Amino acid sequence: MKTVDKRYESLTEVNRSKFLTLMVSYSEFSGLQEQLKRKHPKANHVVYAVRYLNEYDQIVENSSDDGEPKGCAGVPALNVLRGEELVNVAVLIVRYFGGIKLGTGGMARAYAQAVKDVLEVADIVPYEKQVKYVFETSYADIDKTLYQLKQAGITRYERDFGINGVQWSILGSEEQINALVKSGIK
Repeated sequence: MKTVDKRYESLTEVNRSKFLTLMVSYSEFSGLQEQLKRKHPKANHVVYAVRYLNEYDQIVENSSDDGEPKGCAGVPALNVLRGEELVNVAVLIVRYFGGIKLGTGGMARAYAQAVKDVLEVADIVPYEKQVKYVFETSYADIDKTLYQLKQAGITRYERDFGINGVQWSILGSEEQINALVKSGIK
């Protein structure tokens, strides 16, 4: 399985219709369709397709045609994500109608092509399951812990400053967590 780690955009034109495609991590998806509708008020449709892993490591898929004929927009976009084995990814496509009707087959091909075009500019990375790890340190060890997190390549963490010390909640791959534990963090 593969995923993306940042936002990517591309523009595809088919028979004067413009397809602005945005590919993001699934964590950024919530509310993005409404945001794009406000940003592009003259766009006819904002179609999306998502694939993500739930808490049981099952792949969950969803798509929306947003007013396009049923199955002609979201499903072809979702099929491209399936074919590339992408997870924890959302793709949103803003369509500006160009005056020429594409037909259902042409529309399905256009939406699929729009997703393929954004994949051309995207950096696809291998998917690594993220593990949460919680531990405590003293206040004196904060700088040392930050250094160890940086050395392990862990950038996602939260700290809770308590009376007796700091509780850390970190998110990283199993490999990163194991390296951190071997470095002396318990």
